[in-house]
Amino acid sequence: MKNTLWRPGSEKKTTGGTREMLIVIFEALFLAMMIRTFLFQPFTIPSGSMRPTLLVGDYLFVSKYAYGYSRFSLPLSLNLFSGRIWAAEPKRGDVVVFRHPGDTSLDYIKRVVGMPGDSIQIRGGLLYINNIAVERQKIGESVNIDMIGDVPNSGYLRGHLFNPAVDRPVSIYRETLPDSHVSYNTFDILPMGLGDNTRVFEVPNGHYFVMGDNRDNSLDSRFTVGYVPFENLVGKAIVLFFSIGGDSSAWQIWRWPSYIRWDRLFHFL
Repeated sequence: MKNTLWRPGSEKKTTGGTREMLIVIFEALFLAMMIRTFLFQPFTIPSGSMRPTLLVGDYLFVSKYAYGYSRFSLPLSLNLFSGRIWAAEPKRGDVVVFRHPGDTSLDYIKRVVGMPGDSIQIRGGLLYINNIAVERQKIGESVNIDMIGDVPNSGYLRGHLFNPAVDRPVSIYRETLPDSHVSYNTFDILPMGLGDNTRVFEVPNGHYFVMGDNRDNSLDSRFTVGYVPFENLVGKAIVLFFSIGGDSSAWQIWRWPSYIRWDRLFHFL
């Protein structure tokens, strides 16, 4: 039987190693918190309000510094200051994450279509900015269940309107915004949806008008979201770094081979 020998200084080495490990863990956590707070924050998409641009199961990084920082940039939304610091205005066509004006505990993701001072209206499904119709061209139809179907509204980035029972192809339109010339695809599920004809919206100073690309299934500025204050912007969606379908989650590694959407990985928005 072997005896365990005590050697002078062994406790000191063990204690020192533990302390160094804890310091490394603390530094890693601190660095991750700084990156998440001031640079990039990950989000996942649980609903279909931004289809076909963003799908359920997409994971993306949001730039926290794109528009400067407000209290909603901070952990727990600490109310340490008002307004924004190092502010930069979003551009028309940006896909933004913001806090719901009526409930700032909720994160939404939509596209900015109306700038401060703009007049916005939807007529017959067409978007009008300052009484001029935005260029729109039908480019096809989709019967992809993964792109059309929906899931319950839960988790981060809420904001779909209803759960449509789609039993027909969905029209896809290519829309190009004026000024920015940003182009993107939109879904038109219903020939006469709830938001296809609206009143005229006059966007106040310091606010933005946002809409989902899934025009008949998006709870946005046409409805209860209303105008989004500049202060409520969390950041700009910049890159889609992971995507998985089949009602799967990223942590379900065993489902990756069958359900990862390889063509969407590292896709810039």
